[in-house]
Amino acid sequence: MADVPAVTPQPPPDTPETPPTPATSRGVADKAAVQRRTLVVLPLAQVFSSLGNGSTLALGSVLAVELSGDESWAGASTTALGLGAALSAVPLARLAMTHGRRVALGSGLVAAIVGTFAMVAAVVLSSFALLVLGSLLVGVATAVNLQARFAATDLSEPAHRGRDLSLVVWAITVGAVIGPNTVGPGALLAAPLGLPPYAGAFLISAIGMVIGGGVILVALRPDPLLVRRAIDGSAPPTRASTSWAAGARIVASHRVSLAAVIGMVGAHVAMVGVMSMTPLHLAHRMHGHPEADTLTIIGITISLHIAGMYALSPVMGMLTDRLGPRLVTAGGLVAVLVSVALAGLGAQYVPLVTLGLVLLGLGWSAATVAGATMLTAALPRRSAWRRRDSPTR
Repeated sequence: MADVPAVTPQPPPDTPETPPTPATSRGVADKAAVQRRTLVVLPLAQVFSSLGNGSTLALGSVLAVELSGDESWAGASTTALGLGAALSAVPLARLAMTHGRRVALGSGLVAAIVGTFAMVAAVVLSSFALLVLGSLLVGVATAVNLQARFAATDLSEPAHRGRDLSLVVWAITVGAVIGPNTVGPGALLAAPLGLPPYAGAFLISAIGMVIGGGVILVALRPDPLLVRRAIDGSAPPTRASTSWAAGARIVASHRVSLAAVIGMVGAHVAMVGVMSMTPLHLAHRMHGHPEADTLTIIGITISLHIAGMYALSPVMGMLTDRLGPRLVTAGGLVAVLVSVALAGLGAQYVPLVTLGLVLLGLGWSAATVAGATMLTAALPRRSAWRRRDSPTR
């Protein structure tokens, strides 16, 4: 009998050339567990990292006038805070896409920690320049807080995106409400250290951000974005696809995503414009009263405003999931318009200003939670982004 040559079995044509990696299999199996862990770690970090924003919002405009000697610079600190968030948004997003959420969010909080210590130095040295620089770096924490919303949706089920996102937004409430009221406790902390009273509030903020950054860097494992990428089998995007221009093209090419961004930007511009000048306005209205009373009123007003921004965000998330993000975003923008009118027409009365700021916070919350949910749902998968931005297209 002739020898029959050995035949090596060949895989069927539809068999993948590369079997699923352990990371992919594990990512699929543990998706729900990773998401549950993420929804614990992110809110916990937000509680501490948001202290600095509250302190800067409450004291920034007052300190800007005091250190510069010119009321025309009252909005410098708040402007720097917003500018820091805007300038760091794309670098942090790019860092997240290449190295994961943990590295991006943690790095942002490290920059914000430096900013809070710069604020302490600004008070000690009576330096307006350091105040602006510190506010700019603290603004990076704002970008971190905003991007943490999207980290919460990396592994979300579509039906629960609004709920998961709103849980992270809600966690900011604790730190951001406490922040404006740390002047008294901060003074007690600063006294034995030989620091001015205002410096103590920013020192508390620095401690909070150190804790928040530590929670992110240590506990945000596995990284939700890297798990999402393993499940999708996608590679990190190129640098070109994470640029400002690429992001603008992607958003502008989808009517829904463009509407979501416009709605969020409109609510944020109105909120920052009103809130940045409120502490100085209240200081003028309280002229002649003891400084401690003035700072107390400012702290309470800003705290109530921030509570409006974040405390009911889970409700906004549930409404978004139930009523749809478009309707909730529109309702939020209407609330913003009414609040601006109320605060403006009632500018002579502190209670009406406070009421207007609370409503402003609620409108911002609705527009932000619903708008972010709408943006997340409207944008294509990252693989589609790469195809659209491919130079061979």
